[in-house]
Amino acid sequence: MALLPILHLTLLPLIIYQATFFASAAVVDPILGFTLVSLDNSNLVIQKPYNVPVYQRYNFTNGVHQFWIYPTDKSFKIDSNTQPRTEIRISKHEYTSGSGIWQFEGYGYVPSGTSGVCIMQVFGGSSSATTLQLRVYDGSLTYSKSPHVLSQNIYNRWFRVNAIHDVDANNVKIYIDGVLKRDGVGSGADTHYFKFGVYVQNDSSNCMESRWKEGY
Repeated sequence: MALLPILHLTLLPLIIYQATFFASAAVVDPILGFTLVSLDNSNLVIQKPYNVPVYQRYNFTNGVHQFWIYPTDKSFKIDSNTQPRTEIRISKHEYTSGSGIWQFEGYGYVPSGTSGVCIMQVFGGSSSATTLQLRVYDGSLTYSKSPHVLSQNIYNRWFRVNAIHDVDANNVKIYIDGVLKRDGVGSGADTHYFKFGVYVQNDSSNCMESRWKEGY
């Protein structure tokens, strides 16, 4: 039995897994059949507005990553035309076709008032820049910019996120609090990696914040 990878942040907690076999949708715990991939600080690349120090947009205290961003902030690189962000990119664990099934797991928290923001990504795709974006609009967690609502009333509470990406099958599964909320096509094979934090999208609020930690 081959285990699939879950990414797990040990020093700065969160999780990535890789699979040995893929459990059926009937299984409540989405990490069944996956094995933990340990991470340390060298795997966590912080992207923030290029003209401010990290501490002005990111904090890590008592196992909780706190990210915040403003719509008027600069991009993460002086020559980039992308929207402002404060995100962690998981590095040195990029994957593509033929490298198995990968899973991201973490507990997210979004304070009330945050809206128009992406809080987690599966980056890379042959038909678009990303395979998955989890966004927040007016207290609802949505799949990318579609009207597909994954979970309502997420403000001011911790919620469990499991995102499973099978590149070869071009399939993405999203579990929220252990419940399968989406099982659909991806964006094609590319070099993929996971990101989490805050990344400004359309109709954004004046300040956007998310927090992430490892499971209980």
